Amino acid sequence: MHLAGTLLLLVILVPALPAAAVVKIGSKSFTENYILAEIAAQAIEATGEVVERRLGLGGTGITYRAVGHGSIDLYPEYTGTISRSILKDPAADSVEAIRARLRPQGLTVSAPLGFDNTYALAVRDDLARRLGLTRISDLARHPELRAVFSSGFLERDDGWPGLRRHYGVRLADVRVIEHALAYQALAGGAADLTDIFSTDGRLTRPGLAVLRDDRRFFPAYAAVLLARIDFVERDPRAWAALERALVGRIDAATMARLNALADLDGRSVRQVASGFLGREVSDADERARLARELASLSLDHLLLVAAAVLSATVVGVPLGVLAARRAVLGHAELIAVGVLQTIPALALLCFMIPLLGIGTLPALVALFLYALLPIVRGTYTGLATLDRQLLEIADVLGLGRWRRLARIELPLASVNVLAGIKTSTIWTVGTATLAAFVGAGGYGTLIVRGLALDDVTTILAGAVPAALMALLFHGLFEVLDRVLIPRGLRVVMSRPG
Repeated sequence: MHLAGTLLLLVILVPALPAAAVVKIGSKSFTENYILAEIAAQAIEATGEVVERRLGLGGTGITYRAVGHGSIDLYPEYTGTISRSILKDPAADSVEAIRARLRPQGLTVSAPLGFDNTYALAVRDDLARRLGLTRISDLARHPELRAVFSSGFLERDDGWPGLRRHYGVRLADVRVIEHALAYQALAGGAADLTDIFSTDGRLTRPGLAVLRDDRRFFPAYAAVLLARIDFVERDPRAWAALERALVGRIDAATMARLNALADLDGRSVRQVASGFLGREVSDADERARLARELASLSLDHLLLVAAAVLSATVVGVPLGVLAARRAVLGHAELIAVGVLQTIPALALLCFMIPLLGIGTLPALVALFLYALLPIVRGTYTGLATLDRQLLEIADVLGLGRWRRLARIELPLASVNVLAGIKTSTIWTVGTATLAAFVGAGGYGTLIVRGLALDDVTTILAGAVPAALMALLFHGLFEVLDRVLIPRGLRVVMSRPG
């Protein structure tokens, strides 16, 4: 009785206890941002506080929306990006001016971390020598050059659009590319010109020539921490730990060296951050941590797929039935569900952030919407192509509408229904990798990190398990086909011709 009373008391009291504060740290999906965010995370963890990492969220748009919505407490940012891309005010070029403009939004920035990471343009050094390229203005004489730019640089006014106007440069071939892959494109001769960051670790190695910004187009990009004011006020100890660890402590040469350790020397982001803070993480410890992370991400991915497909099945099958029963309404319904497939997944996730923040919920909603079409279409096709004579026999037997649906129509349409669910599941396994861009975990976390670090091993650590999960689901549906599809239909399916 005493034990039972104690357990009952715990059940009553534990939910009422205040939850431990968790500091949520985000980052964009490139090496330097990963490293700075990880240094920040480890600095706070050293104070005994709990940190939730939501790294590799993509570009400025997603990370800024995430901190503004409260889905993360802070992330590394740059003053030029804040003034040009976020505030749309180039005049707000000092930390004080930026703080004043951000305060109404409940945001603030730290003092500068100690280095500027401005944009620059680079070409292969052999091409620079052959064409005499030393300045950005020299590009105006060579419109035949092929450029590959990161998506952010290609779209932002402080990137290619503004630079093109400022310098009067016209290039015939300009394409978008993941930043980490641009160096491979240059080295392999597939491109001649790309945007770089001035603290990029690859610049410590020979092979690239950086063009001088002779007309001073690029603004200053002092590294800072962009944070929520309520976090700074709620947790002054964590904020003080960040200032001690980062503010004024990283010059440009140090940041380039840290980037090179990750990009070129094969060190993990966690190892690089730990080394900067004066700690060491062995390769064995890092492999063990990666194994634990992979197990956790596998569970995340499995739950995302299962929840999205299950909810899509619960909604999609009735929608397919409705489409088969009501011709005009069904046509409009199929068009609407099909249109959802035309929305790019990342765009849909971005739309979700102002409404649902980042994390599992927006990812689930997006995956649910993408999973609908094969299920609705499969159910509709299965019911719409049934033999009319069989349905007439059901009417003769006096079966009611719902009994006929449950006992005759859906079993006969089960081949198409299950095919739709199977297709939806396989699609969702792949699409769920994009959930990493909103901090929902899954195998995409490793794929995005590997792309950012140009690390094939890390990419494969996410891609191979995703492929294996798709194969496992394929095998599971082969078993379900035998259990759920009537034997007579399976015999018909197995006959040649």
